Amino acid sequence: MTAVKVAIDSIAAGGDGVGRNDGMVVFVPRSAPGDLVTARLIGKKRFARGAILQIDTPSRDRVEPVCRHYVVDRCGGCQLQHLAYPAQLLAKATIIRDGLTRIGKRAVDPPLVEASPAEWRYRTKLTLAIRNLPRGWVVGLHPFDDPAAVFPLEDCPITDERVVAVWRSVFASAALLPADAERGSVRVADDGAITVVIEGGQQWPDGLRFFNALPEIGSLWWKPEKQAREMVANRGVAAAGASFSQVNSQMAATLRAYVLERVRRHAPTTIVDAYAGSGATAVPLAAGGMTVTAIELDPHASDACAGRLPQGSRALTGRVEDLLPGALPADVVLLNPPRTGLADEVPATLESATPRPRAVFYVSCNPATLGRDVARMPGYRIETVRGFDMFPQTAHVETVCELVPGLT
Repeated sequence: MTAVKVAIDSIAAGGDGVGRNDGMVVFVPRSAPGDLVTARLIGKKRFARGAILQIDTPSRDRVEPVCRHYVVDRCGGCQLQHLAYPAQLLAKATIIRDGLTRIGKRAVDPPLVEASPAEWRYRTKLTLAIRNLPRGWVVGLHPFDDPAAVFPLEDCPITDERVVAVWRSVFASAALLPADAERGSVRVADDGAITVVIEGGQQWPDGLRFFNALPEIGSLWWKPEKQAREMVANRGVAAAGASFSQVNSQMAATLRAYVLERVRRHAPTTIVDAYAGSGATAVPLAAGGMTVTAIELDPHASDACAGRLPQGSRALTGRVEDLLPGALPADVVLLNPPRTGLADEVPATLESATPRPRAVFYVSCNPATLGRDVARMPGYRIETVRGFDMFPQTAHVETVCELVPGLT
């Protein structure tokens, strides 16, 4: 291990500051562009990871983090609380550009990144690790430099206070959890209904007692180890309540409005909405007179989408890679995959489609997999790119990439 001075010049995907020392690229967590730091290095010839020993010259963009866990417990849930918000947006624009240029091999400028309406208390869902240790239950998050450890959470300033309040009720009733529970999530839907999902364990004899101990929640789900999710109890919440949804509802509405506006510019009559969820995008498009085929793997979300679509449109339940070929041709295809990006078959299907869609809209939460997947579709060029800061204080960013047929 060696201590050296490193000048930080940018933020990498994942949130680490990036600098160089004698030709070696150095990644330094919790550093900011413009910092000069003394860091302890662990690494090899071309790359090293650094830990800050001292900030010799602080960046003009460095601020005092709001959350005590960020400092005291080295919480890994956020990566950028030490950066002023405008600097966070600039860093995310660079991360998007780098994903598309270095991985996607497309020449693009750093895009506009839309600021979130709220920088704090925006998260309507929080997932925490759960550990049943000899000293008692621990429910919390992981330090960024020790992913095996879990520290007990007191508060999370980026999370809606209603979610935090439910988690405190979970803490108080932890003795009723499955003995081998591993993690859980609490989510508040747009209508205020609260869903709790507990994961792990093979048996849960106290599931109903746990549900009754939390009268504020609307539904309780359990995902036993290596098994499908199942509902334990419900106070009138729709079955799709445990399905994926964006955690920043205000920013999600802004992103959705942008996608709808861009899609309508192509005057489509037929649309495939892949990874459609419960129909947040498919339903308004179908209501506008377009024929929509919505594809969703989660059967509960797919059923909810089907119940909201007008006659003529349809919801298909299954994997996108299996169902997309039969849903084409279409004027527009929407893609909104998980962080892992598209299965190999999806870009291959779009690349070989005859006729090709007028446009493909790829909504991505991971610039690296976005770049990889765009590189797999050389028959499409990038028309527009826009970032949306769905996750302030973290290094995550949502991107909408509009692709149209043509040479790259």
